[in-house]
Amino acid sequence: MLVLPLTPFVTIIPCTLRYDGLFPVKLPARILFLLALVALFSACGRHRQRVLEVDYVAAPQVTLRDQLAQVYNKVGTAKNGDRVEVVDREKRFAKVRLPNGVEGWVEQRYLVNQQVYDAFQKMAQESKDLPAQGTAVTRNDTNLHVEPGRDTDHLYQVAQGAKLTVMKRATVEKVLPGVIKPAVAKDAKPPMEDWWLVRDSQNHVGWVLGRLIDIDVPLEVAQYAEGQRIVACFVLNEVKDGDKEVPQYLMLLSEPKDGLPFDYNQARVFTWNVKRHRYETAYRERLSGELPVTVSHEDFGKEGDLPTFTLKGKDLKNPDLPVTERKYKMDTPIVRKVTVG
Repeated sequence: MLVLPLTPFVTIIPCTLRYDGLFPVKLPARILFLLALVALFSACGRHRQRVLEVDYVAAPQVTLRDQLAQVYNKVGTAKNGDRVEVVDREKRFAKVRLPNGVEGWVEQRYLVNQQVYDAFQKMAQESKDLPAQGTAVTRNDTNLHVEPGRDTDHLYQVAQGAKLTVMKRATVEKVLPGVIKPAVAKDAKPPMEDWWLVRDSQNHVGWVLGRLIDIDVPLEVAQYAEGQRIVACFVLNEVKDGDKEVPQYLMLLSEPKDGLPFDYNQARVFTWNVKRHRYETAYRERLSGELPVTVSHEDFGKEGDLPTFTLKGKDLKNPDLPVTERKYKMDTPIVRKVTVG
């Protein structure tokens, strides 16, 4: 039986070997070269560090360093959402391997594990059919969390001024990371804060703190909020004014504070007056409203194709009554109820 030493350094020359003591066999140099390569890669594989776990980068960008000393060399970088293999750990640092094979040390606080990544993927899949409730703009760099709450895991980060699609609201108790929860009186309610489920331009989905975003509404319409918080905004249709098309809006508003038992308590429709070239309030209603709100178009025969919207909520004067759906149509500038659930 032919046995060759498995070492990474082999001199490639033709040679004559005696096989089974019967007759000589000459192995071509290329065969020996291939065998040497197999031996080389096998030896390298034995020295390759095993993978402890797979993580993902939860910062805009991280630098990989060659050592943990104060003075180090930069050996590579990884960006937000990149997959890395953890091959070693030392105190607050992890040694990671990039897909291109580069290895280096990064702070562990910039990484999240596979379970967190999978949770974000699941959330994105489950929310793919949720209707958009408007567009929001971030006030500063903002983290997307896997659940509502400041101390929950986050993975993706969006930059200041980024536009997000708003889908859903949640209210949770306000708890600051690293701060001991203060004691409250037995009958007192703890402070609450609003969070929003959003989708960014790269289809990443996550929860953001409500006070870190603003609903994107034209100033000409936003000025009619009258100190109320704009919760959502929808374009119902457009009307022609000279050589331009002007959108008409449905806006949902609420009191300017967090933790309310409803998503919104006011609905207003703003239509464009083509004679005075300005927005005017065509309709307003107060209710204990719930998201989502749906906007569509429907053929109403002689009236033509008209924009419609459906609100879901309770009567503020009779909160014990069940939640109902109310459908409206707009024949500019008139808004009428079509059905009451």
